[in-house]
Amino acid sequence: MAVPIKIKGIISAVKGAVVDVRFVDQLPKIKNALLVEHIHQKVVLEAFEHLPGHIVRCLSMSPTSGLSIGMEVRDTGNSLEIPIGKELLGRIVNVFGDPVDGLGSIEAKETSIIHKKSPSFVETKHSSGIVTTGIKAIDFLTPFIKGGKIGFLGGAGVGKTQLVTEIIHNTIMKNKSYSVFTGVGERTREGNELFMSLKDTGVLPNVSIVLGQMNESPAMRYRTPLTGVSIAEYFRDKFNMDILLFIDNIYRFIQAGSEVSTVLGRIPSEAGYQSTMMSELGEIEERIVSTPNGAITSIQAIYVPADDFSDPAIQAIFSYLDSVVVLSRKIAQQKIYPAIDPLASSASADRDALGDKHADVLMETLKVLERLRSLQNIIAILGESELSETEKATVSRGKKIIKFLSQPFYTAEKFTNVPGVYIEVEETVDGVKRILSGEFDDMSDEPFYMIGKIDESKDKWAEIKKK
Repeated sequence: MAVPIKIKGIISAVKGAVVDVRFVDQLPKIKNALLVEHIHQKVVLEAFEHLPGHIVRCLSMSPTSGLSIGMEVRDTGNSLEIPIGKELLGRIVNVFGDPVDGLGSIEAKETSIIHKKSPSFVETKHSSGIVTTGIKAIDFLTPFIKGGKIGFLGGAGVGKTQLVTEIIHNTIMKNKSYSVFTGVGERTREGNELFMSLKDTGVLPNVSIVLGQMNESPAMRYRTPLTGVSIAEYFRDKFNMDILLFIDNIYRFIQAGSEVSTVLGRIPSEAGYQSTMMSELGEIEERIVSTPNGAITSIQAIYVPADDFSDPAIQAIFSYLDSVVVLSRKIAQQKIYPAIDPLASSASADRDALGDKHADVLMETLKVLERLRSLQNIIAILGESELSETEKATVSRGKKIIKFLSQPFYTAEKFTNVPGVYIEVEETVDGVKRILSGEFDDMSDEPFYMIGKIDESKDKWAEIKKK
């Protein structure tokens, strides 16, 4: 926290998470952090509103049990301040930057406030580069634009966390970069599983984890993404690096904002969400940009309430996304991982970013997969034997592509006993192109399942024929 200045107030009311503080002279600025210290604990308040009578309405970032009218409150003179630096790598911290992993204190040499202005237009840098993940389905179907924002949509059990940990592992293994994972409103179990997975694969020393879980107060969940963004900005600007920022789950941030708005007594807008939803979301999203120093590429998990994509919160999030990755339960049930739906997913990467070969092969692939899906009902009723020779070839190639885009993960080795693979995007494009050309038409789709490079299918096919 910043060194407190001599602006003191007295608590005049405590209503759950809302605390009113009366100041005699100067009022703290909105978003300033205020401190209440008593015997049992230190409580941090954030100024949200100025009321008549020199009263500041604040929201408590911590439980308010033990607070009472008449207690002294000190203005820190700035917004919430957190420790930043390499000392946070390999550690789990909360919204205040305090460690919650039981591994001792963090002796950071620098601090940063969490409320900052987003870079101006002239300070940002447009980047057309691609962040490669080594995951065939992502690099081929939905390539990540450097400095862009990617949304992961998928319910429980479709491999979302496994995919996130694999991306963290692969990008660190390939580029030795840093990643920041921000858990917002998720379960304690999920944070623990992520921590153990990153530790087992040896990439934890390059990852900083910030957690504001569902058992925390709404104010803590509401500000957790800003802590994560502030840490990512430090790594980008201090070390001139390209950083990956993971936010799981960005919808829970909007939910936390709605809870905050409710306890403050504000009138909700459409569908019960807070009227300030767009500006709150923009405060985070507009700081996730490329600058001459480096880029922050953000991957955000999105919960879709009742699978309703017309929900105002989902539409607000979508307006910021460059790529959408939809994880399908139907594909996951076929044991194809990553379970990405190629027709529901999309990316805004253009031909210049992809290259002509990648763009042409991707377009042809989507045509084949679209035709395959349209023929599914006919195949289910009449069987493939009733199709024309041309349609049979289309179906066969489509099935091979779907199987080829699966791959074994490094982070799943202990479950599958199959070594993970990292595949360059050029090798994936070449493999899909060879499938589309008919080179493998004399083979079934079985040898394409969970392989790395395309030529591995020939060895598997030879083994299958021996049996």
